[in-house]
Amino acid sequence: MAEEKFFQDRERLVQALAHDCACELQKGIKENDHASFLVSGGSTPEPVYRELSKRPLPWSQITAALVDERWVEKTESGSNAAFIEKSLLQNFGIEANFLGMKNSHVTAAEGEKACEFAYSELQKPFDVCLLGMGSDGHTASLFPHAQGLQDALNPESKKLCKAITANQSEVTGSNTERMTLTLSAILQARNIKLLITGEEKLKVYREALLGSDEMEMPVRSILKQGLKPVTVYWAP
Repeated sequence: MAEEKFFQDRERLVQALAHDCACELQKGIKENDHASFLVSGGSTPEPVYRELSKRPLPWSQITAALVDERWVEKTESGSNAAFIEKSLLQNFGIEANFLGMKNSHVTAAEGEKACEFAYSELQKPFDVCLLGMGSDGHTASLFPHAQGLQDALNPESKKLCKAITANQSEVTGSNTERMTLTLSAILQARNIKLLITGEEKLKVYREALLGSDEMEMPVRSILKQGLKPVTVYWAP
C-alpha cells in the first residue's frame, strides 16, 4: 500500500515534495557522487520543478531524465523536453544534466533502440521517480489498452524504454505516438512519488486502488506492486 501525504493546499504540497525530492537527490550524491531524477511533464509538477530549481543543490551531479515523451520535436507543442528546460532547468537547476527521449528517428518504434541505449547509460538505481496520473488512470505514457502497453507492463522485461501508441482521447490529444519508461524501469527507482491534485484525480486514485485490471488503469501497476515504496502526494 502506498504512503499518502495529503495537504490542505497546493503550496504546502509543492514545498513538501520539493523538499523530499531534494533530500533524496542529496542522499544519492552522498552515496554515489551522482543522482538520477526521473521527471514527468504536465502542468501539475511545474511549480515543484520551479521550486526545486531555486534550491542550491549540487546540480552538476544530478541527471534529470524524462519518464515519457510525445514523439515531437522540442520546438513543437507538447514537448516534455522543452517543458523541463523551461521549469526545472532554470536558476540553480540550469547546471543539471538532462536526458530526453526524442531522437532523430522518424517514429517512436524506430527510435526505441537508441532511447534504450541512452537510458542504459544512466546510473542505477534511479534516486527519485516523479510520476503523475491522468483522469483515465494512465501514468507516464502507459495509457489504457494502448498498443505496446502489455509489453511495457511486463514485470519480467529487461527493457527500459517502450514505444507506445495510445488510443486517442481527450486525455491524449492528437499526440498518440509516445515513448515511455517501462514498469521495470520505473521500479528501478529507489523512491517513486505520485503527484495528483484536485477532487477528480483523488476519485480516480481511489478507484485504482479498488480494482486490479492494469490494462484498464495502468497506474495500478505502480500502486499495487510491493517492490518499491510509493508515496502519493495530493492537495485539493
